[in-house]
Amino acid sequence: MARIVIVGAGLSGLRTAEELRRAGFDGEIVLAGGETHLPYDRPPLSKEVIRGDKDETTLRPAEFFTENKIDLKLGSPALSVNTAAKTVAFADGSELPYDELVIATGLTPRRISGLPDLSGVHVLRSIEEALALRADLAPGKRALIVGAGFIGCELASSMKSHGVEVTLLEPQPTPLASVLGTTVGALVERLHRAEGIDVRVGVGLKTLSGDGAVDTAVLADGSEIAVDVVAIGVGSLPVTDWLVDSGIELDNGVLCDAVGRTSADHVWAVGDVAAWTIGERRKRVEHWSNAGDQAKVLAGALTGTGDPNAAAQVPYFWSDQYDVKIQALGTVAPTDQVHIIKDDGKKFVAYYERDGVLAAVVGCGSAGAVMKMRMKIAAGTPIADVLESTPA
Repeated sequence: MARIVIVGAGLSGLRTAEELRRAGFDGEIVLAGGETHLPYDRPPLSKEVIRGDKDETTLRPAEFFTENKIDLKLGSPALSVNTAAKTVAFADGSELPYDELVIATGLTPRRISGLPDLSGVHVLRSIEEALALRADLAPGKRALIVGAGFIGCELASSMKSHGVEVTLLEPQPTPLASVLGTTVGALVERLHRAEGIDVRVGVGLKTLSGDGAVDTAVLADGSEIAVDVVAIGVGSLPVTDWLVDSGIELDNGVLCDAVGRTSADHVWAVGDVAAWTIGERRKRVEHWSNAGDQAKVLAGALTGTGDPNAAAQVPYFWSDQYDVKIQALGTVAPTDQVHIIKDDGKKFVAYYERDGVLAAVVGCGSAGAVMKMRMKIAAGTPIADVLESTPA
């Protein structure tokens, strides 16, 4: 009986196992992860968990895996893969043979080198790290968030709910500049300032200091901030170190074709770690909904049950900040030309133009205006036609 080994027991690994069963695969599935927890959801860590609304984010109960005959191998990360022998070696000394291998190891947070080892400094990736950060929050404490990407912006919102004084630090010109561009980034910055966040852009962190516990942050411009808690969110890297000597082609992730096949026979990749072929380029898409979309395509290709002519999914992601949801539909690039269609001082809608067509829509507190553009984005509608049909 065929065995599929999925390395990475997060959202994309779980979704792949589920989709393989839906596609009719009745062989053995092993879902292997380095953490001891059942697969859990990571986006709520910076929101509901930090706010105190949840203590855990498990995606499926233990009985789900028994009922669906999915074998769990938890608590031991993969160390290497031998594609010739078709085996995966794990840190506990075990080795698993496979007929098909799916790489779903996701991301690991970037670290800032050279910082002293002080209590009160956190990097958010696991449920344990989220709970430890939450435990450090209390009214009147002074928190510094290094990095104003989605994680940093969500943390600012969540930490503010504890009555914490928050400083949000970003070396780029605006929050989310590398993702949404500076035009929309400035609108996100306005949102945070209106909520009382001390947003400092154009300057980075130099170092931290304190006697055992952090008490001071020194910025790149020489200024100092008194702090009690520091959260570092400066991006993530694909977890591919265990694949370096495997012969599997890597380049800022695992390189794949349009359905998840890698350069090695019988090896696939899915989720944040996977750079799938999209149009003329290979690109990693680090969004929650992408994990499920890719898992369905991969499972269909692996089992031969998929539709080769299925239309490509329009990428979608969102971020909850304060009492609004920021949503993006389509492929957003910071170099796109941006058209602000609506802006009432808080809520906004922006169209992104690339090569004369509508590439994406980003909205804040404007779900209907964003989601209704899905078909026009998928069709590559000329931006002139979109603007002409948009009410003033």
